[in-house]
Amino acid sequence: MRNLLLAGVCAAALMGNPALADDIKQGGEMTVTYKDDVSTLDPAIGYDWQNWSMIKSLFDGLMDYVPGTTELRPDLAESYEISEDGKILTFKLRKGVKFHNGRELTAQDVKYSIERVVNPATQSPGAGFFATIKGVEEASAGKGGELSGITVQDPHTIRFELTRPDATFLHVMALNFAHVVPKEEVEKHGADFGKNPVGSGAFKLAEWTLGQRLVFERFTDYWNEGLPKLDRITFEVGQEPVVALLRLQNGEIDVPGDGIPPAKFVEVTNDPNFKDLIIRGGQLHTGYVTMNVKMAPFDKVEVRKAVNMAINKDRILRIINGRAVAANQPLPPSMPGYAKDYAGYAYDPEGAKKLLEQAGLGDGFSTELYVMNTDPQPRIAQAIQQDLKAIGITASIKSLAQANVIAAGGEENQAPMIWSGGMAWIADFPDPSNFYGPILGCGGAVPGGWNWSWYCNEELDKKAAEADAIVDPAKAAEREALWRDIYLKIMEDAPWAPIFNEERFTIRSERIGGDDKLFVDPVHIPVHYDQVYAKDVQ
Repeated sequence: MRNLLLAGVCAAALMGNPALADDIKQGGEMTVTYKDDVSTLDPAIGYDWQNWSMIKSLFDGLMDYVPGTTELRPDLAESYEISEDGKILTFKLRKGVKFHNGRELTAQDVKYSIERVVNPATQSPGAGFFATIKGVEEASAGKGGELSGITVQDPHTIRFELTRPDATFLHVMALNFAHVVPKEEVEKHGADFGKNPVGSGAFKLAEWTLGQRLVFERFTDYWNEGLPKLDRITFEVGQEPVVALLRLQNGEIDVPGDGIPPAKFVEVTNDPNFKDLIIRGGQLHTGYVTMNVKMAPFDKVEVRKAVNMAINKDRILRIINGRAVAANQPLPPSMPGYAKDYAGYAYDPEGAKKLLEQAGLGDGFSTELYVMNTDPQPRIAQAIQQDLKAIGITASIKSLAQANVIAAGGEENQAPMIWSGGMAWIADFPDPSNFYGPILGCGGAVPGGWNWSWYCNEELDKKAAEADAIVDPAKAAEREALWRDIYLKIMEDAPWAPIFNEERFTIRSERIGGDDKLFVDPVHIPVHYDQVYAKDVQ
């Protein structure tokens, strides 16, 4: 076995962050706002924009990323080893890590947490990420709770045996779904664990008043000495983004979690008073319209292609003030495997009408388009609605809270179409496989899953597994080419209409400090709350 990463790397990475310099003092508070309430803080279940960062603040996993980068580093793991054939990974855990209830975290907790995620009873949208662990297939079929591929060798050593080499497994161990929970707290609260979270993270939950606010307090026994810097974070929910921006200007809040309202974007970005407070960052992001292939008439590929050809993406880009580029495939341009020579479906309403005629729907049809109710998403949905109307498709808009749209997408026969804006895919980890498994693969087409098109191509699943079995860095180009072919085949089947690849803009108050990379992350975490600090206590 070869040792790939040693304990000192994590400390070195942290010390390289200017926000963690020795002269940054402990103390202070921060207030963050969101329009919608949070549905859960259970890492096995939570999978939307605002709760992802909150969960990361309450829980830890074996792996993590250097903030603001795509560079992996150990977190709860002190070190790890990978066997020569790539099928066995052994992690050494840090000693002395405590849960918020005071108990020490052990390898048995890691085992329990992963097994809980893949248990069908949990209905975790992240279960598919762990498919390569030996025994997951049997567990997913309800044939056993424990996984044969996870072995606790001692209280601080855990071993994973995979069914095949998996180039993404370390990334998976950095996902919130792999964060560690204490069994006794899960059993104590049952289905309400997501409202009573207990982890080992930098903060612990102090208060949750539904529909109003959540309060996180610093966990004084946190294993990573010196973190977090803030004593308290208050998340206020039910705040309209325009109101949140006004409150930021008045010094009442520090971070509007929903970002700069589109209607105020030009005004804010041109205001010299905001010049040093706006943070812009690229993201591994794609916004798209899903079409449920199990619901007629979207079970016909001609209809799905017609929708692709009907949508005027340039008009949608104008709605969001040009904060994105038009997309023609699931992968964003900066992701390995992106097909630069692929043109996609051109905007062609007349061609779309001909496809509907070929499908026997020349007179059109009626359907529903689900959308998150935060601006500009309803306006984008209205633009899509008008484009569809021009080719004979009458789409009524169902504008709902984010959690309700996500829930509808996770039901096999509920949402014919979904505009993913506000929930659009931002890579969980920087690898082309991440745009496949959870949102386009068979593993994500399950109740509670994120594959809202319910598209399942078993042949592509096999090719995806083949691609992820290529772990040799010297064969990276071969792996990327295989992924390229997979996504081009998906576009032939057209379960999506890719719309745009968006950049992220965040704004913060003058009193909150930290490296800009902490606020805009290229992967999925918009804010590393554990590492920002209050300037007014320095």
